[in-house]
Amino acid sequence: MSFFIKACVEVLKEIPEINSEIYKDKIIYKNYFDIGVAIGSEKGLVVPIIRNVEKLSNAEVEKSIIDLADKANSNKLAMSDLSGGTFSITNGGIYGSMMSTPIINPPQSAILGMHSIIDRPIAIKNKVVIKPMMYTALSYDHRLIDGKQAVTFLVRLKEILENPKID
Repeated sequence: MSFFIKACVEVLKEIPEINSEIYKDKIIYKNYFDIGVAIGSEKGLVVPIIRNVEKLSNAEVEKSIIDLADKANSNKLAMSDLSGGTFSITNGGIYGSMMSTPIINPPQSAILGMHSIIDRPIAIKNKVVIKPMMYTALSYDHRLIDGKQAVTFLVRLKEILENPKID
C-alpha cells in the first residue's frame, strides 16, 4: 500500500484540486497530505488517516497502516484518527473486487479505488500475452475536478507505479 499512497501524494502535488475541499463558497487547497486508508476491521470498514504522508518513508507508511489496523481491530480508534483527511484510498481488491465505484469521504474531493490484480490477455506487438492487471477508479467532486484532471491523475499514478523511485 505504501507505494500506492506515496505515488498518490506525488500526483496530488501535481494536481492540487484533487487534494482540496469546498468550504462554504471557497476552495481550500491543502499543502499537506493526510491520507485516509480504508481498513477492514472486525466491525466493518473504517478510514483512519495517516498524517503528513509526504514526510514519511515507505516503511513508516506501512508501520502506520499496521498501527491503525491494530487500533481498528481493538476498538481504539479515536475520532481524531478518522477525521481531517485530504484524500482517501480504498482497496476492494483484497476482498476480490474487480471493479467498483468508491464513495468520497466529505469534505474530501476525491477517493482512489484499487481492485484485484488478475491475469488478463492483452495485445503487445501484435501478440496476445497474459499480464497481471489491476483496475483503479477515481471518484471525484465535479465542482472541483474535471474529467481531464481525473484521467491525468490516473495516468500519472500508473506512470509512477510502473517506474517507482523507492525511498
